Amino acid sequence: MDTAPETATDTAPLRARWHASTAAAGAAADRDPAPYADRLLAAWAEPQRRYHTTAHLADVLARIDVLAAHAADPAAVELAAWFHDAVYRPDRSENEERSAALAERALPELGIDADRTAEVARLVRLTVTHDPAPGDTNGEVLCDADLAVLAGAPDAYAAYVAAVRAEYGFVPEDAFRTGRAAVLRQLLGLPRLFRTPYGTAHWEAPARRNLAAELAVLAAGE
Repeated sequence: MDTAPETATDTAPLRARWHASTAAAGAAADRDPAPYADRLLAAWAEPQRRYHTTAHLADVLARIDVLAAHAADPAAVELAAWFHDAVYRPDRSENEERSAALAERALPELGIDADRTAEVARLVRLTVTHDPAPGDTNGEVLCDADLAVLAGAPDAYAAYVAAVRAEYGFVPEDAFRTGRAAVLRQLLGLPRLFRTPYGTAHWEAPARRNLAAELAVLAAGE
């Protein structure tokens, strides 16, 4: 079933958040951020999306709020959340690069300085691997916020899995199972899924339980 069109009421909190985020990042007072919110929210609501939607964006921003004290530049992390899946086609491999390039074009137009723009773009590109270097606190916050869905309650995790499958509806079932299982094994093989102290304490164990349970279902061919 197609995602229903979003209304002004649905997006009002996100629009307010975008205005606050750009202001905190140093946007020029004479630049109107509203048209950029319009374009970003339209992108996040594209019909091919089932998981990478405005709901995912809102969730990542909420998790950044929980983790913000760990970040060196919370404003850059928030903007990176807005752009990290702004370009998303499930059959393409260059989504993160194109999303980063979009940030590199849009943020200077809003008057945001070159250093912060570069940091936002770097963070967006980091979501290819979700592997921040030691001490990269901005990267740790963004990656943990993005991966926190893995630690959801069983029903929430099941909804996430179903949404991911729907995004890849064009992939045959056998091929999807093989690819998904490889992703799960790669994640479970990491020494740590989460890098922030909060993520390690609250999300690591439930995420591993969810991943292992999903892998077992795939292995059983259910």
